[in-house]
Amino acid sequence: MITEAIILAGGLGTRLREVVPELPKAMAPVNGKPFLTYVINHLKSQGIEKFIFALGYKSEAIENFIVTDMPSIRYKTTVEPEPLGTGGAIKLACSKATEKSVLVVNGDTLFKFDALKLTGFHELSGANCTLSLKCMHDFDRYGVVELDEDLTIKSFEEKQHYKSGLINAGVYALHVEKFLAEELGEAFSFEKDYLEALYDKRRMFGVEQDEYFIDIGQPEDFERAQVELK
Repeated sequence: MITEAIILAGGLGTRLREVVPELPKAMAPVNGKPFLTYVINHLKSQGIEKFIFALGYKSEAIENFIVTDMPSIRYKTTVEPEPLGTGGAIKLACSKATEKSVLVVNGDTLFKFDALKLTGFHELSGANCTLSLKCMHDFDRYGVVELDEDLTIKSFEEKQHYKSGLINAGVYALHVEKFLAEELGEAFSFEKDYLEALYDKRRMFGVEQDEYFIDIGQPEDFERAQVELK
């Protein structure tokens, strides 16, 4: 069982600026609480005991929140000296990890995944990386992940309109040492330069879970969160 998680919370939140100016996306208020509260609480409910916050833009806002609102959690932080992309941010955070594998989640997305199901498969399969996938219907905002029968990643398909398909829900179980051994530089995209570039060369799997999912990166979904997360 993995008990350590990296939360990516360094995003600029440019699409939310009109409704949440001057805050990192993860700090956008949902029913009077930073959205990050919901992410942390779900991870705690799934057995996560240690947190690494990968910070960048307005990092002090998140650090103040943790000290004030989450004083009991065990945590570390990393702060990007300059924008490193999702891959660079994860790599920097992995340098502070203490477990063989960690969970990686986005601070502006809530997916109520079953951690035991994800991490159990990850550890038994000897995976480099295991993705949490969610089936969606009638959408064009996300690309699609296709799996082989043994749940290895078969392909990543580009964004277009799909009647149905499995999307990358932005939750990963990641083998720390194997990831840090990749020669990907300091700044790179986790999705493009690691997952999509190496899925057919590394042990990468997908685990489907039909659980609640919301990404507050769009103003309309930020408003939807106010209703659904009451």
